[in-house]
Amino acid sequence: MKHIFLGCAASMLLVANAPAPEYDPVPEYDIVIRGGRVLDGAGNPWVGADVAVKDGRVVRIGKVSGRGKKEIDAKGRYVSPGFIDMMDQSGSILLKNGAAENKLRMGVTTVIAGEGGTPVDAAAIPTYFQTLERQGISVNFGTYYASTQARVKVMGDGAGSPTAAQLDAMGREVMTAMRAGAFGITSALIYSPSSFQTTADLVSLAKVAGRCNGFYATHMRDESADLVPAIKEAIEIGEKGGVKVEIFHLKAAFAPEWGKLMPQALATINAARARGVDVAADLYPYTAGGTGLEITAPSWVWADGVEKGIERLRDPQVRERMKKELAAGSMPGWSNLVFASGGWGNVVLANGFSAKYAPYHGQSLEKIGAALKRDPADVAWDILLEGLPNRSVALYFMINEKDIEAALHQPWVSIGSDAAASAKLGEIDALGLPHPRAYGTFPRIIAEYVKRRPVLSLEDAVRKMTSWPAQRMGLTDRGLIRDGMRADIVVFDLDTLDDVASWEKPTALPAGIETVIVNGVVTIEGGKHNGAKAGKVLRHSCDA
Repeated sequence: MKHIFLGCAASMLLVANAPAPEYDPVPEYDIVIRGGRVLDGAGNPWVGADVAVKDGRVVRIGKVSGRGKKEIDAKGRYVSPGFIDMMDQSGSILLKNGAAENKLRMGVTTVIAGEGGTPVDAAAIPTYFQTLERQGISVNFGTYYASTQARVKVMGDGAGSPTAAQLDAMGREVMTAMRAGAFGITSALIYSPSSFQTTADLVSLAKVAGRCNGFYATHMRDESADLVPAIKEAIEIGEKGGVKVEIFHLKAAFAPEWGKLMPQALATINAARARGVDVAADLYPYTAGGTGLEITAPSWVWADGVEKGIERLRDPQVRERMKKELAAGSMPGWSNLVFASGGWGNVVLANGFSAKYAPYHGQSLEKIGAALKRDPADVAWDILLEGLPNRSVALYFMINEKDIEAALHQPWVSIGSDAAASAKLGEIDALGLPHPRAYGTFPRIIAEYVKRRPVLSLEDAVRKMTSWPAQRMGLTDRGLIRDGMRADIVVFDLDTLDDVASWEKPTALPAGIETVIVNGVVTIEGGKHNGAKAGKVLRHSCDA
């Protein structure tokens, strides 16, 4: 009996010491991000947790025991929802290159475009969206439709008031765009021919967008001395049109009134919100705006269309009148950005699209004028003409950091770059404007206003770039890291996070953003684009 027992024991010992059979269970998840500091996007403090992703959605947050096909070690890193760019300019370039790598390298996973409208007519928007989907895009993309598009189609690019029949025709264009998935209508009222639209015209078109619970989003008629009246006009259009109002790139762009205009502007918006108007704004965190040199010409120059405007710019007598008006400040229908910037010394040539003026890029028009022994205004208009058919652009240093801080403190302010995706990483964006906002906007919000200056908490900075814009735009399944939400996720190192891009090096890449996931697909990996194109076209629903 003793021998039998010892024999059995020996057999059991052999079995116990035998090598385990090789067995690799099927991964339970597509991705597991392990050990990160998870910021949910709602403004809550971070929690230490794993995040599991499957079929494009977040499916588990906490201790995840199952394995992922892809495992990401996020120890010491922050994990947040992907950032949402509330004022993007990529509507055209995504047709040529859907990678949008400069956006993704900033942690942006969703963009809302359309300040200037769609690159196609309203009737062609469905085909436009289908083309983007067929070719593939690396970010989620939504867009507005411009009221100016409807106006130009119906009555051309000159000044004048539409007839009732023409306004009805414009409304039909807007409804076509809304039914195709546009988020609303936009205006850019400092530019011709958009500037020729009256408040009543815009109310009429806003009512059409309002039937689809859409937006009126606006580059307002003035962001300088008449900032407050311009805000009141936007609010009036929203109230009478029955639409939500989004103010693009909120700023007090008027050097003589820095520190005064912005508090008045914020008080005006807060008062409207208090009485129930759904109005909010976005901004970019830089002290210079960037736009075309055509804005330096009064609106009447363009009143008979672009072709006639170019003819006027070539006329020395017309120029003398223009110079007098430049010196006098803004006038009805024209926001004088040279005056708002404090003179030509604060207007810097960014891109003249001309070999003749390329050596002067990065210099003020005042300095260029002195070098050429010419009036800076004449130089600006010569550059504009020389660069045609391209749009020569400049940087207008007209914004104060304290005003930016004041705006950032408002809970209803989100972030928009006012920049396009670049056709090639490391090059200026598709607008041709070398402004650091195309490569640095979103990292800068954290690097400058959380790390270098205690303007925002990290939690609130992330909220402004994630859950707030998602809620604002009706993207109910994005902007939060919660079970069931779309897996748009950014993993970043707070210690090394930096915007890097500067006025001298506007296309420098940000640091500290290591992993970006779009709809559950890793797209930025080890800080580089891996070629994935998991972005979706986001269509606003319209039941009208």
